[in-house]
Formats: sequence, C-alpha cells, structure tokens
Amino acid sequence: MKKIEQIIREELSKVNAQELRMPVVQPQEIWDQSGRTEPYGPELFKFQDRHERKMVLAPTHEEILSIITKANVLSYRDLPIILFQIQTKLRDEPRARGGLLRTREFDMKDAYSFDVDEDGLDKNYQAMNEAYKSIFNRCGLDVIVVEADSGTIGGRDSHEFILPAPAGEDEVIICEKCGYAANSEKAVFGIKQGLQDEMTKMSPIETPNIKTIDDLCETLAISPIQTLKSVLYMADEELVLISIRGDQIVNETKLKNLLNVSELAIASDKEVIAADFLPGFCSPVGASNIRIIADFSIENGSNFVTGANKDNYHLKNVNFPRDFTADLIEDIAQVKDQSICSKCSSHMKLIRGIEVGHIFKLGTRYSDSMDVTFQDQNGIKKPVVMGCYGIGIGRLLAAAIEQNHDENGIIFPHPIAPYQVHLTVLNTDNPEVMESSENIYRNLQNLGIEILYDERNESAGVKFNDADLIGIPIRIVVSLRNFKNDVVEISKRSDGIPEQIPTNAVANWIESALL
Repeated sequence: MKKIEQIIREELSKVNAQELRMPVVQPQEIWDQSGRTEPYGPELFKFQDRHERKMVLAPTHEEILSIITKANVLSYRDLPIILFQIQTKLRDEPRARGGLLRTREFDMKDAYSFDVDEDGLDKNYQAMNEAYKSIFNRCGLDVIVVEADSGTIGGRDSHEFILPAPAGEDEVIICEKCGYAANSEKAVFGIKQGLQDEMTKMSPIETPNIKTIDDLCETLAISPIQTLKSVLYMADEELVLISIRGDQIVNETKLKNLLNVSELAIASDKEVIAADFLPGFCSPVGASNIRIIADFSIENGSNFVTGANKDNYHLKNVNFPRDFTADLIEDIAQVKDQSICSKCSSHMKLIRGIEVGHIFKLGTRYSDSMDVTFQDQNGIKKPVVMGCYGIGIGRLLAAAIEQNHDENGIIFPHPIAPYQVHLTVLNTDNPEVMESSENIYRNLQNLGIEILYDERNESAGVKFNDADLIGIPIRIVVSLRNFKNDVVEISKRSDGIPEQIPTNAVANWIESALL
C-alpha cells in the first residue's frame, strides 16, 4: 500500500497537486449547509460529542475543502490549485465484506481542483485523467475508463476507472467497435425494434394466476417484447408507477436521479393495495392520482399486453399514448449484454470489474451552497469551479490481486509487490548453505533490492507453497545440490520456469527481469 501511495504522490506532483491532511471528525452543520446530510443516507456515520453537538465521520471531504478554500482563496490570482490527501475514510456500508473491496473503514486518496471557470476545470480534469492512467499503468494494472453516474458526490460529468475482474461488483458495457464504455448505471443504448403492427382495439383477456412476464408469455405464446410491465416504487414518500417494455429492466439509479429523491424502493404489496392497485396485475391504463414514469421503450412497439388492474385479467392491444399517458418519458432502462450501441449500432459487451478510481466535474455544486467565491480581474465575486478525484488505496491493492493470481496464490505486479525477491533456503541445517544464503541476502540488500528471506526450518513443499501464496515476483532457491555447483535456482512467479544461474550473476538477472 505504501508503494501505491508513493506512485500516486509522484504522479500527482507532475500536475502540481499539493498534499495536506484533513479531519475525519467533522461538524454535521457543514454537511447540512451543503445539503448532503439526508441525501447521503445511512452510509454517513453520525454521532454526538460530549457537548451534544452533532458530528459525522467523513466519508469524503468536499465540505471541508470548501471551507479551507473559502478561507484561503480570495482572488483569481490564487487559482488554479489542486489539493489532495491520503487518509482514512469511513462509510456505514450496507453490505460490508471481508478483505479490502468494500469495507466500512478504508484508505483513500482524494484530490480536489479549484478553477476560475469551466475551461479551467476541463483542463485540470483532463490532467487528472492522464495522471490516473499513469498511476494505474505504473502499478502494472490494465484499467478501462468508463462514463459513470456521479451519485451523492454530484456534478455534471464523471468517469470511473474499472479493472476488469470476474469478482468485481460493478458492471460496465463496452463497444469494441467505437470505444464507447460506461458503467451500467449510466449507460445509454439502443434496444431491439418492437412490433409495429396496425393498432387494434384494446380488450381484456382472462389470465388466472398469471402474475409474471415469463408466465404471461408462456401462456399467450408471445415474447416479452410484446408486453408492458408496471412496477410501483416508493420514491421518498411518493408512490410512482413505472411503465417499461417487458424485455427491459428498470435501472434504479437512472430512476432515482430522474426523480431527484434520496430513497427509492419497490413498493410493498400493502402499499400497492392501499393505492388501489393489484399486485401482479398493475396497469398504467386508467391509473389516476399517481405519477406515471415511462421508459422510451413503450414507444417502440404496438398492441402490447399489460395488466388490467383486475384480478386474473390482463389487457391486450394496449398502445401509448392512445390508451394511457405518462407524466415523464425518459431513459430509465438497464443496459444488458449485447445491447445496441447508441453511437455506432454495434452490439456491446457487458463485463464485470472493480472500480479503482473515480473523477467528477463538480462545477459550482459546493461553491454555491458553501459560498466559496473569488474576485475576478474586474473585482466581481464569482463561485470557484471544482473537480473531485478519488482512488481507493486498499481497493486498488485488492483489485491488483484479483487481476493477477492463479490457483496457488498472488502474482504481484513488481512495481507494487511488497518485496521484489523471495529468497528461499533449503537444507538450513547445513552451515555452508546458510553462509551462502546470508551472502546473497546481504549483497542484494546492498544493491537496493527488496528481499524477503525465508530461512525457516520447514520442508521445501511448505516454503514453495507459501512463496506461491505470497506472490513475490522473483524466487531464488538456495539448496545443498545447487550450492555444490555454485549456482542458485531462480524463477519468475508469473511463469514458474526455473533457471540455474551462477551466484555472481544473480543481481544482473534480477535487474533484467524487473525491467
């Protein structure tokens, strides 16, 4: 982790970022001022101090940086600046897991840029984008950059840096033809063309105990593309009805952003019934006293089958907007594998990955609420334009292991390996073998090579298994058999192919292997 941190510091120094350290314990009033206390939700740790003042444990530091900037930036001459820290963050994650991928307490590098205008923000955003690419490249990791949802951080644009890995909890869509890439929460896409028949008269059909799209399609011998499904959500305190084509899935992140609400959850059967709807047979047709939010897909097709809001009945030949209307029609669908690229019409690929970095264009989101301003050349007060840039240190380490391992253990990329060489000694009861090993150890240390020395009195199998598990890039084995020939056995963890190398050539071999 220290090596990752050092790489980050070196790359951020190239874009003139200045390091500082900010408090984890913060007064809740500054979060109230920015308007984020409630939207951040239960992930924000809250407590009261001995004086009964409301406090929070910082999950991020936009508010504090706004206060620091407000106190120190007075004029356009003070800008632009980039500030960063590497520090502990705390979030009350709903699904905290073991390891380092999603925890309640974690180390993070967060940086913030401050500019006089959007053009300046764009330049710093691009500079940080390139710095991030260099950081991940130097860490020996293959990372892709995707469009992303800004979430509770806010702002107009954001991008995630995703490390492809089957164990990842993020899904991203990639068009290999034109290069479009986006998090599944953000992705825009085209959908399969629906049926375009001439509209016919809407009529009810009896469907006893048919409450799902799959059962409906099987019973009527139709495709999901010929159906509309209705989903009721509680959006904060409001019940809303979502209408979407049956082959599509509601993207709750898009929907939450569209409605601009803090909490979004599928309505319970009790809440559905209380609003005069029937679970399993809900319908936008005839719905009144409720807001209807529709996906664009309802316009792509005709003569749909949907619920009748009557027990054991559906309606056929339902068409929008002839038979029902919507208060909003927007893109609220979830991208799927083989969805159509909206830019080049090719089929896209859905992969899993781990988010290791995220950058945001905040604009004046915090400057406006926190009153962070500067005076321009004409003495006019203007809001500072901000950007935000994060990398999870522990998450990056975990992602590196997910991308670099085999069935025996870790295969560390050498720039971030805890040691460069794993020196394993066999026949530890032989004084000459031990003396030779000590000489190799001291010589490599004097050359500045980081070396882990295993002189334990264990079997060769135990030592080799442990070495594979730990995953140091280079392994040197000193044994009685090799000692007699003045050679050592040396191999790379990445391929495990052993070579017999003269003892006096070890340093050169290592230097060449680490290039």
